[in-house]
Amino acid sequence: MNIVIREARPEDIPQIQVVRNSVKENTLSDPGLVTDKDCEEFLFQRGKGWVSEVKGQIVGFSIADLKENNIWALFVHPDFENRGIGRKLHDIMLNWYFEQKKDDLWLGTSPGTRAENFYRKSGWKEAGTHGKGEIKFEMTYEYWKNKIV
Repeated sequence: MNIVIREARPEDIPQIQVVRNSVKENTLSDPGLVTDKDCEEFLFQRGKGWVSEVKGQIVGFSIADLKENNIWALFVHPDFENRGIGRKLHDIMLNWYFEQKKDDLWLGTSPGTRAENFYRKSGWKEAGTHGKGEIKFEMTYEYWKNKIV
């Protein structure tokens, strides 16, 4: 399977929304909460995003928010899980983020999910709670720089 990872473009937003709304964990209580306009703002004004494609279809995406030093999104379509796509999107995003700034990066995810395990294995450190019972994780520049060398 040929997996392509590239920077997200405005025309990717509809497929990004399909992936976001296909996931089985960390689902949105209301899919209308994240609009195309939100995606556009986070992708092109607040930060940057990447997509993973298989045969021209977007199967995963990640978005980093420089304004809030946050991972806004990292999702892989359920049909394409366990193929290393999330790892590649994660690493490209963190490399880019820490090239832009050295501030600690954070994210929130639901407890008891595969995402929680993924972030723990990736070196994220638990730093309390966020939002509605999510675990807040943090990643430091020093840890990431030393991890990837």
